Amino acid sequence: QVQLVESGGGLVQAGGSLRLSCAASGRIFSMYTMGWFRQAPGKEREFVAAISWSGGNTYYADSVKGRFTISRDNAKNTVYLQMNSLKPEDTAVYYCAAPRRAYGSISSRGSEYDYWGQGTQVTVSS
Repeated sequence: QVQLVESGGGLVQAGGSLRLSCAASGRIFSMYTMGWFRQAPGKEREFVAAISWSGGNTYYADSVKGRFTISRDNAKNTVYLQMNSLKPEDTAVYYCAAPRRAYGSISSRGSEYDYWGQGTQVTVSS
């Protein structure tokens, strides 16, 4: 059974940084792309970033490009989201997600992901 567990959220002032982690278990981590999504109160879930199974390709939402960096450590079965220059509009619950299909292309569509973590709250104060 695939499990995804996020950590690293918290309260930070605008301009600050946080690093989110997502630990995966239940299958061979290095075979699967990984994604980060977020959902703010009263808003729909939105794509943040994704990384290919090898780590060689990444893709970002325009709203976070240049500020956030997604990476992975396949030896540790963990994907990271380094968030710099945080803004109040980045406040949301952040979720990591993984698809069922191995060696797939990275995607920004939530429907392409089958497994989701429980989320970690990120709050950015102004």
